[in-house]
Amino acid sequence: MENLTDEELMEFIIGGNLDMMRYLFLRYHIKIYNFCLQMTRDKDLSKDITQEVFYKALRHRETYRQNKFSSWIYAIARNLCKDYYKILNKTQRLNEKDLKDIYKINETKSEPLGNIRQLNFALNQLSNSDRELIVMGKYQGLKYYEIAEITDSTLGAVKTKMHRAMQKLKDAYFLKTKHYEL
Repeated sequence: MENLTDEELMEFIIGGNLDMMRYLFLRYHIKIYNFCLQMTRDKDLSKDITQEVFYKALRHRETYRQNKFSSWIYAIARNLCKDYYKILNKTQRLNEKDLKDIYKINETKSEPLGNIRQLNFALNQLSNSDRELIVMGKYQGLKYYEIAEITDSTLGAVKTKMHRAMQKLKDAYFLKTKHYEL
């Protein structure tokens, strides 16, 4: 069963063989969890959302339309993350006081962990939609056409939005770096 494609496994699942979902779960649960973690920044919530993603995929299996499975499952994860932000009713942003408490400035600025923290801080400064694009494209390694499917957008629009989001990320990253130098 491991040699079946995602789409073939979904055919079995739609046909009533629900046990086949375990193979899809094994293939995708870590990727979906990491996507959710990048979007929510909350480990426990990301675990819950990941479980909900596979529950919804199984429960709503008849809505699968023979598209690429990975696009479909990421779309479910994306929608659940969006629901989280709707409930929260705002994007949580760190203020300067939180920044000083959480990120200890490395005096030599040579520690790679400091760079990762700076990047994560900059990523958190982006809008949900910009952060989502970067997470899907750069962290999850999805192709632009897959992101277009997931976001129900055109390939050209995804390329443009990704370029703009990356520029915003660079600006936020270098602004934070300059802040540390002051």
